[in-house]
Amino acid sequence: MTTETMNTIQAVNLAMHDALAADPKLLILGEDVGDLEEGGVAGATKGLSTAFGDHRVKSTPISEQAIIGAAIGASLGGYRVVAEIMLMNFTAVAMDMIVNHAAKLRFMSGGQTNVPIVIRTMTGAGMSNGGQHSDYLEAWFAHTPGIKVVAPSNPSDAYGLLRGAIEDPDPVLFIENLPTYWNPAPFTREVLPLGKANVVREGSDVTIISYATMVAPSLAVAEQLAGEGISIEVVDLRTIAPWDRETVRASVEKTGRALIVHEAVKEFGVGAEVAADLNEHLFGKLKAPVRRLGGAFCPVPYSKPLETAFVPSSDEIERTIRGLVA
Repeated sequence: MTTETMNTIQAVNLAMHDALAADPKLLILGEDVGDLEEGGVAGATKGLSTAFGDHRVKSTPISEQAIIGAAIGASLGGYRVVAEIMLMNFTAVAMDMIVNHAAKLRFMSGGQTNVPIVIRTMTGAGMSNGGQHSDYLEAWFAHTPGIKVVAPSNPSDAYGLLRGAIEDPDPVLFIENLPTYWNPAPFTREVLPLGKANVVREGSDVTIISYATMVAPSLAVAEQLAGEGISIEVVDLRTIAPWDRETVRASVEKTGRALIVHEAVKEFGVGAEVAADLNEHLFGKLKAPVRRLGGAFCPVPYSKPLETAFVPSSDEIERTIRGLVA
């Protein structure tokens, strides 16, 4: 049911509230997530420890390895856990726990053991937080068998996909975009399955495949170019791993042209995987080479003008689309 507008922080908070109410064996762990510490650095968990108790919404020491290790241990003991790693760059501190333990335990146990944890984290250029606080690192984790990777682009998807991630039996990395946390949008309170893309705009000339923060500028360019008779279909992946190959292939087979846009560094990124798949399966049906846009091959700059230049712009998306249809 569609209700009033809501921002992503509110949607994420509501998703955890509803999940805690639905499952008495769900725990939330992370730095400052309790109400004594004001519900996290961005307030995403505000009110939850008061509503459900400090024994279920627990603030932890500043130790990413300990947070993920405790989450894995609790999941092996029959709990579901949402573990907050404050910023995505800090997942690097817990890479051993995430990649060698959480992602592998189901395989190492012959399917006898699941690790139903969700690792919530935020990131994104746009707030001059510098290179150690702003990276999109989804390709690291998408390259790891056993972990799912989710990146919502709006509050409704943030709610629905977080609920879906919490219900999933495997570890899920859930990536939130910090600079757009407070942008309101129409809200739908619906649980969404993982692994299903969303065709957010239909078109016939070009398909833009995107996710997270790059969906909004892609839609804006599609709206602008529609006035010139260029029909653009926009596919929001929602889930990066496993990504919805069937929906993406069907869209590109229809339009014959594809552009993949993400904020993460272009080299070795998610766009390369999608482009390779499209070339393998649709080579004879493509009207133009598959194109990619991504962040520059450098750390996210602190300088505001350089930071703005780092991220693919609406102008770059427009120029690339014009080149595809020329």
